[in-house]
Amino acid sequence: MTTSSLNSTTSVPAESVRAQSVRAQSVIGVLGGSGLYEMPGLHRLREHTVATPFGAPSDALIEGWLGDTQLFFLPRHGRGHRFTPSEINYRANIWALKKMGVTAIVSVSAVGSMREEIVPGDLVIIDQFIDRTLSRPRTFFENGCVAHVGFADPVSRGVASALTTACRNLGLRHHVGGAYVCIEGPQFSTRAESHTFRTWPNVAVVGMTNLPEARLAREAEIPYATLALATDYDCWHDGHAAVSVDQVIAVLQANVANAQKVVRAVAENPPVGADPAHDALRFAIMTRPDLIVGEVRQRLALFLDKYLPAA
Repeated sequence: MTTSSLNSTTSVPAESVRAQSVRAQSVIGVLGGSGLYEMPGLHRLREHTVATPFGAPSDALIEGWLGDTQLFFLPRHGRGHRFTPSEINYRANIWALKKMGVTAIVSVSAVGSMREEIVPGDLVIIDQFIDRTLSRPRTFFENGCVAHVGFADPVSRGVASALTTACRNLGLRHHVGGAYVCIEGPQFSTRAESHTFRTWPNVAVVGMTNLPEARLAREAEIPYATLALATDYDCWHDGHAAVSVDQVIAVLQANVANAQKVVRAVAENPPVGADPAHDALRFAIMTRPDLIVGEVRQRLALFLDKYLPAA
């Protein structure tokens, strides 16, 4: 399946799409490679171009349905892998998913393994992040409105549990727990960095894309979890060559089918129930409401209208 096989292309305002979302059992956003939506049984395919107050998302969103679950797929690097990890417009991507009514995000991400037992080709459902990025906008709330959301437990237990159950039921080799070290990139780690990361408690994998993505999802009150695809041993393992693009692509391509199976299984048994992310902003907005006016209120309306008096 290619983009040309999509049923239609639309631009939002997305009121009609959100109306469909109300009828969906669940609305899952999938951030990852451009081929993830190419799975059997995915139907009612549509492409949506979303304009956001934070600029353009990485690409058009691909809508599809599996049973009663609506999904929106967004290739974070753009189709054809056009954007480096630091060039990705994370704010626009998360805003667009929020606008479409997404209720949970599955982040499918290539990573390097920091543990001997996490073999290239394995799947990892991480539960923590360590931020080593340097220059990426990491909040929606600035320039006139300040909010401080809790981020102690950045991964949604409900979404992570759905991923774990899917991997177990599918018989896929997987690991549960551990921290994802997010580096700036686009270069891979030095050997000194790689060995240092391994000395940090609980570190399982290293990658370049899940922050500030996860931070912004929390600000947007969308439960978020990562399905990490281990492609290599970074450069710490004496028995394996240092990571290379060819190696990453080869293992990643082999894992795409498994990632699709997991996404399908989660869509068939989506996470349900309350999640701490659902009201992350309730006590987080610090700016006095009467000062949040004009362009600031308009820019953040998607998040603030739930809590502030009508403008």
